[in-house]
Amino acid sequence: MAEQIEVRAAVYRGDADGRLGIERMRLDAPAHGEVRIRVRAAGVCGSDRHVIDGEWRVPMPAVMGHEAAGVIESVGQGVRDLSPGDHVIVAWHQACQRCAECTGGKPWACMRVRSNDSQLPDGTTRWSDVDGAAAWPYLAVGAMSEFIVVPDFAAIKVDDRVPFDVASLIGCSVGTGFGAVANNAEVKPGESAVVVGAGGVGMSIISALKLAGANPIIAVDVSEEKLAEARRAGATHGLLASAELPGEVAELTGGGANAAFEAIGRVQTMQQLPELIRPGGRAVFVGLPPEGQELRLDGLQLAYDGKTIIGSNYGGLVPARDFPRIADAYLAGKLPLDALISDRTGLEGVNEAFDAMRRGERTRTVIVFEDGETDQHAA
Repeated sequence: MAEQIEVRAAVYRGDADGRLGIERMRLDAPAHGEVRIRVRAAGVCGSDRHVIDGEWRVPMPAVMGHEAAGVIESVGQGVRDLSPGDHVIVAWHQACQRCAECTGGKPWACMRVRSNDSQLPDGTTRWSDVDGAAAWPYLAVGAMSEFIVVPDFAAIKVDDRVPFDVASLIGCSVGTGFGAVANNAEVKPGESAVVVGAGGVGMSIISALKLAGANPIIAVDVSEEKLAEARRAGATHGLLASAELPGEVAELTGGGANAAFEAIGRVQTMQQLPELIRPGGRAVFVGLPPEGQELRLDGLQLAYDGKTIIGSNYGGLVPARDFPRIADAYLAGKLPLDALISDRTGLEGVNEAFDAMRRGERTRTVIVFEDGETDQHAA
């Protein structure tokens, strides 16, 4: 039976400056139907920044991070399909697996999910601090840690040839971007598309659009550097964000894009999105704004032009189906996911990674736990 262990983790305790502390925390053994994973890579995502900048509320202290890939270290009773040594990607949206939405193939629409509240499916946590007080893994993952415990169905086995840093991004930014294109917008070959925001998720959308055969693919950002990166990822055009954007998109697409994606979570750009699509087009909200912000949309324009607004929750992913599908496309050279990673750092570099994100720098930073780095202690 695996024991409780002591691990290093990036922990948020409500610091007004949005700083994370690197602390020693305690992690229980996996319970029935759970696995403990040695994390090898964890992505630094904008959703985490919303929390540490005070825009989203979570239970605290919070072990941050939700993009993770690693190796199964131990399994609880009842786990049948995973074994120690398996390489896995972690799904942060841990649906109940039993409701009508889950059994109907829409786990992203599960109404009983508890991971959004940083709880495991049974409503508890396996985390505590060194004083024994309960701690909570962000989105029931807590990826910015040497080890994590998750339900077995949230650990998706992946081909060992996929590098851990790439695999970690499949668990959120890449998976979300891929799903927004393939599952939500259902983009067909030859359709035109525009992507507002060329960060990690936006770049993932662009890569997925290229794989889907979209043309043209228009990237929009405030950074010329990011637009250059977007072109390397598959964008055919790059436009600086401006009030003239709808007219520029209409000119390039002959009347508006078939599909438009907002990958920032900024109200102003979300409101502009329907203006970028043609009649009958789809506007997909992928980025997540701060809590409590409202959108103003022209209802007559949407109804008269038959435009569709789509909310993308986790890209409509079915992780057990879609994660291996994305990994296979990467291994076949069809998704150049390595290009999405702009920086790699150790756990101590997490605050600088968030600072760079706030400055609009970098595409995606990945925290990498090197071989031999982890110091595991029985508690």
